[in-house]
Amino acid sequence: MIKEKTAHQIAHVLIEALPYIQKFKGKTVVIKFGGNAMVDEALKQSFARDIVLMKLVGINPIVVHGGGPQIGNLLTKLGKTSEFVDGMRVTDSETMDVVEMVLGGLVNKEIVNMINQQGGKAVGLTGKDGNFIHARKINMTKAGATMDDAPEIIDLGHVGEVSSIDPAVVEMLGNSDFIPVIAPIGVGEDGHSYNINADLVAGKVAEVLKAEKLMLLTNIPGILDKQGNLLTGLRLTDIDNLIADGTIYGGMIPKTRCATDALKGGVNSVHIIDGRVDHAVLLELFTDQGVGTLLLRR
Repeated sequence: MIKEKTAHQIAHVLIEALPYIQKFKGKTVVIKFGGNAMVDEALKQSFARDIVLMKLVGINPIVVHGGGPQIGNLLTKLGKTSEFVDGMRVTDSETMDVVEMVLGGLVNKEIVNMINQQGGKAVGLTGKDGNFIHARKINMTKAGATMDDAPEIIDLGHVGEVSSIDPAVVEMLGNSDFIPVIAPIGVGEDGHSYNINADLVAGKVAEVLKAEKLMLLTNIPGILDKQGNLLTGLRLTDIDNLIADGTIYGGMIPKTRCATDALKGGVNSVHIIDGRVDHAVLLELFTDQGVGTLLLRR
């Protein structure tokens, strides 16, 4: 028998979740799965249960995942050295084959299987399926050593960005009992495959689908002020100011830019959440306080 104090705590949690379940029923939520949540076994299982529960209460979850560490591990085993330019992996044809094997195969199918083992019906996709993600090649430009030197164009190989998205296959799956799980691989007009940053893919998918929410799992609590306190309830102008004064810096800048682009594209809210917290997705969705930074369009 449940003790009275425990019973009250359980009842409080369920009642607190009710208005959020009612509000988000029938809505689409795009979740970028990455960081520690992808490598810690307990966190992986709690994430899978969160996704299945969302679907069961009428929310339409769409998962986009990364896999950089897994790609690096396999390249190392194959004796191939990874080269990075400003955080982006230089991806020749041989490396792209490994990227497709890891992202579209190993990692994608592991996530699909985890969700299915918890009672969901997940289906794995890459941008090649249904001609879903159209990509264009990225070339980096690096300033010359002196003012007189011409800028250097750096060829990153099969590294791309999203040029457009045809959401038909994702909408077909999401509007049924299935849960799409997307690997961030796109196809260029030349027919070649391109590796795309998973945050960017998640953001563009959320924009095209006019998702209610975009959730980005990270290895930090969220956006912090200069004293280390968690910031939340931020709006677009707040983000610009926080970047300008140096509060948001380094690797958090592209993540917040992805978030603001999604908001400008019609997504109602973006959540940058701590993926190291057990059941972080449910806690952010269904509790008053959440476990990360909430960014609002208006």
